[in-house]
Amino acid sequence: MFCRQCEQTGGGKACTVAGVCGKDENTAILQDVILHLLKGIGVYVEKAGVSVAEREGLDRFVTEALFSTITNVNFDPAKLQNIVFKAYDFKKRLKKTAKFDGKLPEIVNWVPKESLEDLIEQGRSVGIMQNPGLDEDIRSLREILLYGLKGMAAYADHAFILGKEDEEVSSFFYKGLAAITDDSFGIGDLLNLNMEFGKINLKCLKLLDGAHTQHFGNPVPTKVSLTVKQGPAIIVSGHDLLDLEQLLKQSKGKGINIYTHGEMLPAHGYPSLKKYSHLIGHFGGAWQEQQKEFENIPAAILMTTNCIQKPGDSYKDRIFTTGLVEWPGIEHLDSKNGNKDFGRVIDKAIALRGFTQEKENKDILVGFGHNAILSIADKIIDAVKSGNIKHFFLIGGCDGAKPGRNYYTEFARKVPENSVILTLACGKFRFNRLEFGDIGGIPRLLDCGQCNDAYSAIKIATALADAFNCDVNELPLSFILSWYEQKAVCILLTLLSLGIKNIRLGPSLPVFISPNVLNVLVEKFGIKPIGTPDDDLDAILNRKKA
Repeated sequence: MFCRQCEQTGGGKACTVAGVCGKDENTAILQDVILHLLKGIGVYVEKAGVSVAEREGLDRFVTEALFSTITNVNFDPAKLQNIVFKAYDFKKRLKKTAKFDGKLPEIVNWVPKESLEDLIEQGRSVGIMQNPGLDEDIRSLREILLYGLKGMAAYADHAFILGKEDEEVSSFFYKGLAAITDDSFGIGDLLNLNMEFGKINLKCLKLLDGAHTQHFGNPVPTKVSLTVKQGPAIIVSGHDLLDLEQLLKQSKGKGINIYTHGEMLPAHGYPSLKKYSHLIGHFGGAWQEQQKEFENIPAAILMTTNCIQKPGDSYKDRIFTTGLVEWPGIEHLDSKNGNKDFGRVIDKAIALRGFTQEKENKDILVGFGHNAILSIADKIIDAVKSGNIKHFFLIGGCDGAKPGRNYYTEFARKVPENSVILTLACGKFRFNRLEFGDIGGIPRLLDCGQCNDAYSAIKIATALADAFNCDVNELPLSFILSWYEQKAVCILLTLLSLGIKNIRLGPSLPVFISPNVLNVLVEKFGIKPIGTPDDDLDAILNRKKA
């Protein structure tokens, strides 16, 4: 096992015995095997002239398979083995139809062993370190692209579920997977390809934004209760809004309170979800707190996408998974023709009877997607021109358990009162319960949504630049980002492809970025590791130290 795809990777180098995320060696190796087969598929499609028509069913499969290898998604070796054999079946089909004059790379001929034991042993040789002598900068750039592809797969899958896809996005998966195996690609080629990927991912983010707003409506500013009410309850975590909608429809009128958890918080801002009166509030904080928060909880829990941790013994009998997220021994609810039956979750919630007393009396504000913010753009621009708003800080990204993330809490606390904070993704849970007040009626904390809603932040930044007739880098806007997994990687590549500079990134820099590649990113884009809140604010605001 050798895995270093996330920020919490073991010892700041790699997880080599078991993943800090909770996956065991067998799971990690099977994920490597899936990626190896997907690279072979990528070569076939990219090099052998496979047409879009011949890819029927393949685009969706590749997207789901990549998503299944993201941190905290699928921990079930049996299910991963099924993905391996399905990938091999697709590859055999491509071999029959592909037209290619010449010799294809050997990777297309790789055949997985049939037994799980043999497959795992075979898979030990196909991970990211399969060629120890590979130039570390080439390996680094290949890894960055691979993790970016994984992240984009998550966003593409959410769009797929809502009936939206884009041929250019789908085709780039094959282009990227094939490039990772191509020894003719040098450092410059891979750097350019990573930037090209960033622009394709922007298209994917826009696609997902359109899928969400067309189906659920544009988010509107909404107060969300953090109060736990008496009565039967279901807590919905992950990212999938369609799962939540189907659950709300099926549980309507049954006396069950539905709470969001983690990245599902922004669901409260969508008009088509707000209409359900039993979507009553939000429970808990970010994903990494779930083992503590779900301990002995008298409620049913539904995990819809990535962010699952090993379920504790006290709630194994009341947690359910659906979509691509799976854990061995936990009941999984499959989809049939796009519909899911959540009856088992509903029955469990009723049987548990729910909470008996109320906890925490507080509201927080969500729903500031690009439509909501740009609808008051004139007011924001006037506040900037009058000097009432001096600076914007985008403080967002992934949260996690690794020490050092209290930086984002302290940074938000110390942001001057004449500044506005934009936030998105689960990193906001570090400070979204704090009171920031407003500037002339404009809330100082504007929650733009999930990590899936990164397009909103980009749209807002580019719209402000247009309004002031300047480059984004000339705006009084600073990016203070936290990263954890592969969706953050693809968003970073998108920001870089847009030419956005001077991003501060933490709590630590990715270990899969080699020193030379990091130097390029520093020289070209001014990427900086976070320091202390005071030092970083002094530098950003050009404040003189006392």
